[in-house]
Amino acid sequence: MTIECTNIRFLVNTRTESKLLRGDALSDLPIMENAYLRITDGIISDYGSMADFESDSSTSEAYDATGQTVMPAWCDSHTHIVFATSREDEFVDKIKGLSYAEIAAKGGGILNSATKLNETSEGDLFRSAKERLNEVIRMGTGAIEIKSGYGLSVEGELKMLRVIKKLKEISPIPVKATFLGAHSYPVEYKENHQAYIDLIIKQMLPAIAKEELADYIDAFCETGFFSPEETELICRAGMEYGLKAKIHANQLNLSGGVQTGVKLGALSVDHLETMDDDAIRILAESDTIGTLLPTAAYFLRMPFQPARKIIDAGCAVALASDYNPGSSPSGNMNQVVSMSCIQMRMLPEEAINAATINGAFAMDLQDELGSITIGKKANLIFTKPIPSIAYLPYAFGANHIDRVMINGEWF
Repeated sequence: MTIECTNIRFLVNTRTESKLLRGDALSDLPIMENAYLRITDGIISDYGSMADFESDSSTSEAYDATGQTVMPAWCDSHTHIVFATSREDEFVDKIKGLSYAEIAAKGGGILNSATKLNETSEGDLFRSAKERLNEVIRMGTGAIEIKSGYGLSVEGELKMLRVIKKLKEISPIPVKATFLGAHSYPVEYKENHQAYIDLIIKQMLPAIAKEELADYIDAFCETGFFSPEETELICRAGMEYGLKAKIHANQLNLSGGVQTGVKLGALSVDHLETMDDDAIRILAESDTIGTLLPTAAYFLRMPFQPARKIIDAGCAVALASDYNPGSSPSGNMNQVVSMSCIQMRMLPEEAINAATINGAFAMDLQDELGSITIGKKANLIFTKPIPSIAYLPYAFGANHIDRVMINGEWF
């Protein structure tokens, strides 16, 4: 089946090749005006100026995109969308002044989600996660990474990863799975960290490898959670099974997570609310992507990531939603892009690149998604008429999406 989309006002992020963008290159967003786009069997097969357009006689569908902007769907490389229930009671605690650490200390936070998840059946987890997945696709997400980490037991972590595997099997968009058993220490291991690390390495990882349940391994490298040494030990054990490392780094403190991630050759280090010159320099000199999660900082009323310093230093930056019940209960990547411009002073072009092509790199999907490139999947956003690309983050309260296309079909 071939679809010809014609009279596109702005065709955004047109590229002949995929390159990870850093520094000044992040602000280079190729845009073609008055363009056409041809899609064959769900794959981008041609695009160009309407002045050069010649209709293909084999076309089975024509779509007039007059006034519309067409762009690659968002690539959300950091989420936790498999969870049992929401945590709005903790939201009220935050309003009353309790900190993230104080809520965690009284049994809230990650441990709260773990308790509820272990009480919930795999079927119920799958059904609720599928609803969230469809929700974010409707908001323009065309690829997603999903982490475990609310099980914190052999049974619980395997249950989460099996749910993610089922989502992979039925999802119209690419889904990547990350094992995050090192998300927190269960209460019974608070005074015996090594015993829980042994559980991860000796029981969880072999079972995960046997069932082929994960693509990546992650750890929450943070004061009060997993130290740099513990993070390295766990990630290296996962790497022995072929899992690439991703690190929760420098969210609450200068945790050493960035340095640990770079040392491990991690695909990405995520959060980065707390950065100093040394951490920025080390990240800039590496191939590791810095994934910024502004909606988590917003929800927790923390200082936003120093995106300008990070980008200007030459780091490769991606944007993601961190969709989770405790610190970012939204998977709206449109809001992530807008917040990155408003609160982190990213240019619209930088934010769109970070949420598309660089987000694809942060999931090893750069050859499939993230740009308008011949041979890539037609996972696309069709906007309502907008005057410019900058209008997308500028008019943050409006829904600018008219239609979403996944694999060449309207979702």
